[in-house]
Amino acid sequence: MTLPQTATPFPALVGHQYMSLTTFRKSGAAVPTPVWFVAEGGKLYVFTRPDSGKVKRVRANGRAEVAPSDARGTVLGLVTPGRARILALEEHAHAKALFVRKYGIQFRLFDLVGKLQRAQPAYLEIAPVAS
Repeated sequence: MTLPQTATPFPALVGHQYMSLTTFRKSGAAVPTPVWFVAEGGKLYVFTRPDSGKVKRVRANGRAEVAPSDARGTVLGLVTPGRARILALEEHAHAKALFVRKYGIQFRLFDLVGKLQRAQPAYLEIAPVAS
């Protein structure tokens, strides 16, 4: 079930296509990256390559921050803290369906390129945390 927009723990992201996802190195250094995202059930979902720096940083430290952004990563609003985790393979189908619903043909093209490269995507889930 999708939460009404007024009930989302990430209200700054409503209506945006991109967000800046900041993950943190072991040293504590912040690394922001612009990404596509979907929201459902009070959580955010992101897809990426399994060998990406985001995945490595989330594996080491689930701390994250999100903010609405443009495609270049310029932050356009409120930064919200979150906790990220890597989804298990059996959770991928649901996350993929959410991306297809929001991004349509654009996501399908990214997915096709990944299949041609024989790359299985990684999906991240970001849950809100109290600030």
